[in-house]
Amino acid sequence: MIRLILLLAAACVMAYGCPTIVSRAQWGAKSSKCTRRLSTPVPNVVIHHTAGAACSSRSKCNTRVRNIQKFHMNSRGWCDIGYNFLIGEDGAVYEGRGWTTHGSHALTYNPISVGISFIGSFGGRAPNAAALNAAKRLIACGVSKNFIRRAHTVKGHRNVMKTKCPGNSLYKIIQRWPGFKA
Repeated sequence: MIRLILLLAAACVMAYGCPTIVSRAQWGAKSSKCTRRLSTPVPNVVIHHTAGAACSSRSKCNTRVRNIQKFHMNSRGWCDIGYNFLIGEDGAVYEGRGWTTHGSHALTYNPISVGISFIGSFGGRAPNAAALNAAKRLIACGVSKNFIRRAHTVKGHRNVMKTKCPGNSLYKIIQRWPGFKA
């Protein structure tokens, strides 16, 4: 089974490549104060949603990501936006802390995972196909570049902390993804 998953992930990256990743400079990030590095490849991917409004255009997603970073840094006192990557319904991936910087998204899982958050609330509806495909391609890309272990585990935020995140609709979807384990 693991061999099949690896072959499918490799085929996805070869067929489609890595998704579009909007750099921190492109979305207008503040400078990060984070210095703690992840030891890669990480064994886990933790899926979140940001709650609040979704976005489906580059300009609206840029604004949402800047607002999330501002909240995380100014209200929570974190060194940067908490997630490694964020996914918009424009089908783009927004670089948060990136592949090699320790996140602030799931307490005990921060040092052993990449945190991917879908922009919006997904309790009553699922993210669109563009966002879901971007997330799957991002995970496959991370595997192909050796940032995520080939035999990784996918978890919802609710599997590692007491929360309703990533929302029931999104959670039902990720439960069917390769590598998911509650």
